[in-house]
Amino acid sequence: SQDPFGGVTIDQMIAQRIGQDTPLPSMEIATEEEGGEGSCDRNYGCTFGKTISFSTPSTPLPMEHNPRKLFQRLFGQGDTPEERELLSRENASLLDLVNSEASGLRRTLGARDQALLDDYLTSVREIERRIQKLQANDGPDVALPPTPAGIPDQFDEHMRLMFDILHLAWQANLTRVASYMMAAEVSNQPYNFIGVSDAFHPLSHHQNNPQKLERLARVQAFNTQVFAEFVQKLSVTPDGENMMLDNALLMYGSNLSDSNLHNNFPLPTALVGGAMGRLKGRQHLKYADRTPLANLHLTILDKLGINVDSVGDSTGLFSEV
Repeated sequence: SQDPFGGVTIDQMIAQRIGQDTPLPSMEIATEEEGGEGSCDRNYGCTFGKTISFSTPSTPLPMEHNPRKLFQRLFGQGDTPEERELLSRENASLLDLVNSEASGLRRTLGARDQALLDDYLTSVREIERRIQKLQANDGPDVALPPTPAGIPDQFDEHMRLMFDILHLAWQANLTRVASYMMAAEVSNQPYNFIGVSDAFHPLSHHQNNPQKLERLARVQAFNTQVFAEFVQKLSVTPDGENMMLDNALLMYGSNLSDSNLHNNFPLPTALVGGAMGRLKGRQHLKYADRTPLANLHLTILDKLGINVDSVGDSTGLFSEV
């Protein structure tokens, strides 16, 4: 497939600014491992169907879809707090050994191999930083549920579980930035639990068939409902003197407005949360045709105090937001 080359996504711009004080600068999650047949584009390759986060223009970030792996990444390996604490200490000791051995090895290597070793050690130091942050984390104590056994059989349970783990991560101050790809770019997932046996992606090419449109609306309503449940949970979760939703800024939307025609104008997008008083909220704003979505991305960065000249094809800020 072709090498990806896009741009740094705003979640990573935000993580670079406000995510460095937490064990995980950002979290990238999904419900499906990857899209089905057709998720690879002949011009752009497969990358853009598998992730929505780029840390550099050519560095796509993998989305974790396994709740057990995600839980253990956040809270440590092991099924009990005692096991997680023991494994954390063992990992720290192993990292000390790696750093010690690498210092002696570096002197025996040529320039190219030294560069490769340096890249490796950068990854080791990032893991070390995360462990130190976890050990020193002064976030609130969070009552952890049992470690998930794996991927739930039911897709709706899987989606809700990923949101629950994200909620736990925010409560424990393990990360402040997250991106969630709720459905794959070319999803072959049926929604039998709401009476829709069609796979999502084929259903999106509805050809204006009324029956297919009705079923597609049910799928989209379900996805929005699960997001709304997460928003409701944030609205009753204390965070300092406020509730978590008062301090959060969430963006919810899709990449297409008419999936049958692959149109992405106009593109309905919701901003939810108070952003610590920086978001006006309670508005429905409609902009001129072909207004770049990147203007909204630029506005989000501005609301969070991150000043950049432009994002993608942005032409300016949305002063009304």
